[in-house]
Amino acid sequence: MERVCRILEYDKMKKQLIHHASSSLGKRKIDSLMPSTDLDEVKHAQEATYEGTKILRLKGQVPLGGIRDIRASIKRAVIGGMLNEQEMLDIASTIYGSRRFKSFIEQSIEDEIELPILEDLASQIFPLTDLERSIKQSVDENGEMLDSASSQLRSVRQQIRSHESSVRSKLENMTRSSSSRKMLSDSIITIRNDRYVIPVKQEYRGQFGGLVHDQSASGATLFIEPDAVVSINNQLREARVKERQEIERILHVLSNEVGEKQEDLLMIVDTMEEVDFLFAKAYYSQEIKGSQPKLNDHGLMDFKKARHPLIPGDEIVPIDVELGNSFQSLVITGPNTGGKTVTLKTIGLLTLMAQSGLHLPCEEGSEAAVFQQIFADIGDEQSIEQSLSTFSSHMTNIVDILDKLDHESLVLFDELGAGTDPTEGAALAISILDYVYKIGARVAATTHYSELKGYAYNREGVMNASVEFDVETLRPTYRLMIGVPGRSNAFAISRRLGLSEEVIDEAQSQIGADTNKIENMIASLDESRKLAEKDLEHANAYRKEAEDLHRNLEKEYERFEKEKEKAMEEAERKATEAVKKAQQEADEIIEYLRDVQKSNPAIKDHELIEAKKMLGEASPELKSKKKQPQAKPSSKPAELLPGDEVKVISFDQKGHIVERVSEKEFYVQLGMMKMKVKANDLQYMSRPKQQEKTPLAAIRGKEAHVKTELDLRGERYEDAMLMVDKYLDDAILAGYHQISIIHGKGTGALRKGVQEKLKTHRNVKGTRMGGMNEGGSGVTVVQLK
Repeated sequence: MERVCRILEYDKMKKQLIHHASSSLGKRKIDSLMPSTDLDEVKHAQEATYEGTKILRLKGQVPLGGIRDIRASIKRAVIGGMLNEQEMLDIASTIYGSRRFKSFIEQSIEDEIELPILEDLASQIFPLTDLERSIKQSVDENGEMLDSASSQLRSVRQQIRSHESSVRSKLENMTRSSSSRKMLSDSIITIRNDRYVIPVKQEYRGQFGGLVHDQSASGATLFIEPDAVVSINNQLREARVKERQEIERILHVLSNEVGEKQEDLLMIVDTMEEVDFLFAKAYYSQEIKGSQPKLNDHGLMDFKKARHPLIPGDEIVPIDVELGNSFQSLVITGPNTGGKTVTLKTIGLLTLMAQSGLHLPCEEGSEAAVFQQIFADIGDEQSIEQSLSTFSSHMTNIVDILDKLDHESLVLFDELGAGTDPTEGAALAISILDYVYKIGARVAATTHYSELKGYAYNREGVMNASVEFDVETLRPTYRLMIGVPGRSNAFAISRRLGLSEEVIDEAQSQIGADTNKIENMIASLDESRKLAEKDLEHANAYRKEAEDLHRNLEKEYERFEKEKEKAMEEAERKATEAVKKAQQEADEIIEYLRDVQKSNPAIKDHELIEAKKMLGEASPELKSKKKQPQAKPSSKPAELLPGDEVKVISFDQKGHIVERVSEKEFYVQLGMMKMKVKANDLQYMSRPKQQEKTPLAAIRGKEAHVKTELDLRGERYEDAMLMVDKYLDDAILAGYHQISIIHGKGTGALRKGVQEKLKTHRNVKGTRMGGMNEGGSGVTVVQLK
């Protein structure tokens, strides 16, 4: 695989990729990158790259700054070593960077961006905020230990500053003294061996006493520490030793903390290495305008508008390459420098990139195969005069390839069979291609031999291809044409360059009939291809026009649907308001009726008629083009009788006829209301079998479908009270003298409410609790008037 990667310039592609890594972690990961042969692993890597591109597309960038490779520092801390300030700063920076990345991903997920792989990586990061805080409180951003790291360090540094001030003050007095100035080479204070000194001329060394720490190159100047500051310098040196000891103590404490967090820190490093690598792939995908390919493990590749990533975008010509579907061998012919070798390298490099989890410089919808082995014999194009040793070298590679390949391999041959006699070379090339085909491997080969142009027409599973050459400009277009073999352009080029027709005709006569037939066939195919391309252009234009029309229609339909929905919402709102208003007025009418019943038990008919009129006026009048539905003549019997189930059309309510007033009017029971309704406002629903032509008195018997008991168990209090009201009216109409209301024992609230209501009802004669055989205190027995 390493040899193939070198031949296909995989390492050069990785150098492009490595520029997008944000840290040494990502760069190291890229350095070790190799194509995978596991389909699931490749799919996961491709999906990870896609998530990276999604983040970059939606968020613009990702925070990856501050990440360092701190593995060596962690290892030394674990075995008891002391880390220095810069190493501590790198650890804190890495913790901060990982914590910031984790927050970024969590926020992206809250923004409803689906990132399962990045979410999983972020979940592996444990934010070591305590360790980060400890380090940052001790070490500043320049890698220097802060005074605030400990009270002892603060005290020692205050002593150092005091001693330094004292020494400098005394030495400055000496350098400013007129008597001393002539003895000094320069009126400055400098440092030698971490001690403050002054530059004294050689001849005055005895005037100052003290210690000589250094001299100039000429020996004319001595750097002397005068006796007056020796003692203070000694104190200063002792304070600095204490400072170093305290710093080392603090670093040992922090190093121990780092060692204790070994597992969490290593997990952070490993995770951020993977993250940096992932986003390097994503940035590279943006650079090459890549897309995520579909993947398979059955040797199918379909690269749409593929571009070689190492060729500048303004120079490359995209190609469409297909292999492994209807054919598994591709034979590419064409002139020198026409792009055949580039085509092979594009096929190989894009396959390696796909198996490395990288997006491909192709259009959307491209597909790549995951091969177990990839072989390539690609070199500089050779002429038929090339030496035997070069031919032998190529054959050595080919022999090695044929020994190792299997049905899950991709093989790339450049100028197969070249370097020897054309007849033998062509025969050998055909034999090799046949062998690879029998094995079941996918193969793409380039050749000069005209014998191979007809090869694909005689072999199943083999397809011709060629790189196009423009005779007018005498330059290749680098377009790859699947299904069309390359033409021999020697005569056309010669004619274009001015060679006489007589010479060209003579040359053509020297070519065999079979060769001429092949050339004519290729010319015909080329002409047919050009016509097909023109037809395709027209078809694409019509398709685009149809797509534009379809999009416009969709927009219009969407606008219509929105307007319709808006109108429906407005109508629903108005209807709801009307119903609410009607309900409110109906509630007021019902309350009025109850007040009337309480104040005057003997309700007059004209009062009920007036109430019914008020209720009718309260019903909402919804505008509609449709007429009010009338009773169906087919479902209505010849005569409506008391007891018939009917529907009052104007109220859209069901009830039953209580009494016939006249041929055109009836009293109808609607729940707890009895109303006079016109016959044309009634729709017949059903009639109990027993009550066919039964007189009014019959509805007051037990056949009135009203039970002698009402079960309220499990009902809400408010609902139960309404049920009691309606049941009492139904029981009275049915002619019952005694009924039972089952309310259960429970907390007693329902029983109390029922009994309170019964006390105030005008038609209740008396009540008692149920006997032993009647349900006891869970039942109230009611005597009706």
